[in-house]
Amino acid sequence: MAHQLPLDELNTVIARIQGLLLTEEKVTNAVQFLALAAKESVTGTIGAGVSLLDARGRRTSSGYTDKTVELADAAQYRHGEGPCLTAWATESPVLVQDLRGDGRWPAWQAAVRHLPIRSVVSVPLLAGKESIGALKLYAATAGAYGPSSPGLVQLFAAPAATLISHIQASEAPHRMTEALQASLYSRDLVNRACGVLMERHGLNHQDALQQLMKTARETGSPLQDISASILAGTPALRD
Repeated sequence: MAHQLPLDELNTVIARIQGLLLTEEKVTNAVQFLALAAKESVTGTIGAGVSLLDARGRRTSSGYTDKTVELADAAQYRHGEGPCLTAWATESPVLVQDLRGDGRWPAWQAAVRHLPIRSVVSVPLLAGKESIGALKLYAATAGAYGPSSPGLVQLFAAPAATLISHIQASEAPHRMTEALQASLYSRDLVNRACGVLMERHGLNHQDALQQLMKTARETGSPLQDISASILAGTPALRD
């Protein structure tokens, strides 16, 4: 069963990815490790991967964790539709709680009918103002992902986008940039705030994240600001 990675292990994941970015030949391994971390962090996920453009401008899957992801993504590229491509194009998260009852991508849904996919969550990879791809997760059961799942996946998407943009720009990969550090800091801040809420109110990780996101929407404040208030002891959440 998939599980939530603790904060220190999340940091270890990113550190190992950074260590893998030493040569061009190891880029795929690094992104695959990131996909595996995303898979293991969201309960019910059977496969995860990253979609981006290759050197010839073609959409491709990089770092997918298993054959199901490869086949599902290939069908999206072939038919020009699907949740991953929608997240990429709209620069907004996409949540599918039951693929059999969702009619947004009929050609793609027919193509993956034989695959063990019922739920999907996909978020765009945003590097600055540019959407360079998408990170996606697939589950075999309906309702595997809830309203808070896109927010959790976005915690991986921000540093992932920075890493990939560095690779594509052929910048020095052996050191963290300020942008990557900021992305990691924001993600860690949210995770630590979730931990406080879990201990304080007896919530699980997804419920705690959902509470944070709800408060952010209601107050119009950034998620990291709400998280900082929780860590500072300010009662930011509403009853």
